[in-house]
Amino acid sequence: MSESLKTRLLRFAFNFYPCYRRTGARIIYAAGDYSEVRVKLPLNWKTRGYWGTTFGGSMYGAIDPILLVMLARRLGPHYIVWDKAATIEFRKPGRSTLYARFRIEEAELAELRRLLERDGKLERTWQVELTDAAGTVHAAFTKTLHLRRRDAAAKTAGSAAALAAAR
Repeated sequence: MSESLKTRLLRFAFNFYPCYRRTGARIIYAAGDYSEVRVKLPLNWKTRGYWGTTFGGSMYGAIDPILLVMLARRLGPHYIVWDKAATIEFRKPGRSTLYARFRIEEAELAELRRLLERDGKLERTWQVELTDAAGTVHAAFTKTLHLRRRDAAAKTAGSAAALAAAR
């Protein structure tokens, strides 16, 4: 799917947002329905670590907010998405530009909505890899996100407030 004006504007804003810009990474593509996002992390003076390879913090910073924003946009305003946990497995030093591709299929999104309607909240783990142009994996990440229906969050907050008032 091609980029829409909306996703181009989001990509532009994201790439210039100071917190993301300082990672050295750039979003190079965002599908019009947010089903796919591609990120590029060049090896340059901003991303180079002590040994002359891509700094691990830049690697993580490049992928950190992407899944959260994708899911929040795809699920819509009736859902809350939070980062819960992440792990990194460094496999090879990054000596060139690295790339990540994030994809959330429609079937997966439908399953998430179904589970959220049934349970109100859930935690899901995704795998992401940073690869070079040849496809060699340099770092593998697991990201655990907490998803919740907004009305489920309001019910939980309301019942906690009622419990506190009863004491």
